[in-house]
Amino acid sequence: MTSLLDLVLPVDCAGCGERSVVVCADCLAPLRALPSLAWPRPSPPGLPPPFAVAAYVGPVRAILLAVKEEGVAGLQRPLGRALAHAVAAALPPTAVSPLWLVPVPSAAAARRRRGEDVVRRLAGAAAGELRRSGAAASVVPALRHARAVADSAGLSAQARAANLAGAFVTRPRLTPRFRAGTVVLVDDLITTGVTLAGCANALREAGVSVAGCATIAATQRHSP
Repeated sequence: MTSLLDLVLPVDCAGCGERSVVVCADCLAPLRALPSLAWPRPSPPGLPPPFAVAAYVGPVRAILLAVKEEGVAGLQRPLGRALAHAVAAALPPTAVSPLWLVPVPSAAAARRRRGEDVVRRLAGAAAGELRRSGAAASVVPALRHARAVADSAGLSAQARAANLAGAFVTRPRLTPRFRAGTVVLVDDLITTGVTLAGCANALREAGVSVAGCATIAATQRHSP
C-alpha cells in the first residue's frame, strides 16, 4: 500500500527535492540511458566486465540513497528497470538460458539497519522486468559474507581490497543451479570494483563462471 500511495500522492522528489510524485521525469532521465562499460581505474584482478547505466552523482545518487537508507518503496520499479538494462548489456553473445542474477550480499549490519537486503530486492525487481521481456531470469542468493567487514565508505581501493579479502563465500546448496545457463553478478553501485571482483572470485572457486557484472550506477571517476 505504501508504494501505491507514493506513486499517486504529492511528495518531495527523491532526486531533486521538488514537489512531485516520488521522482520527477527529469531525475529519472539518467536511469533511462543506455548502459556502458564502467571499468574502474585501476581494475581489480578477477573483475568480469562491469556495466552501469548512470553516474553516481546528483539525482541518481539521491534516488539510490532514498531506497537504501529511507526505504522509499516506490523507487524500486524504476531502479529495477535500470538494473535490468545493465544485465542485458552484460550478457555476452554466447549467453544461454536460463539467466541467473546473483546479488552482492549486504552485510548483516546493513540488513538490520535497513530491514532488508536492498540489492537482493533490486535484483528481484530487475528479474521481473527481464521476465516481462521474455527472458527466463531468476535471482539466486548464492553468496554470503564469510566474516564481518568494516564499512568501506571512504576507503581507498587498496584498503577496500584488504577489507574484503576472502570476505565472500558461496552457498553450496545453491550453486548446483548454475550447471546450465548464464550468471550475472548484480549490485546497486560500482566504485573500485573490489566487491564485485571478490564475489566473482568466490563463485569461480566454486566452479561457477560469471559472464559479467551489472550495476545501476558507477562512481564518477569510473562512470560510463
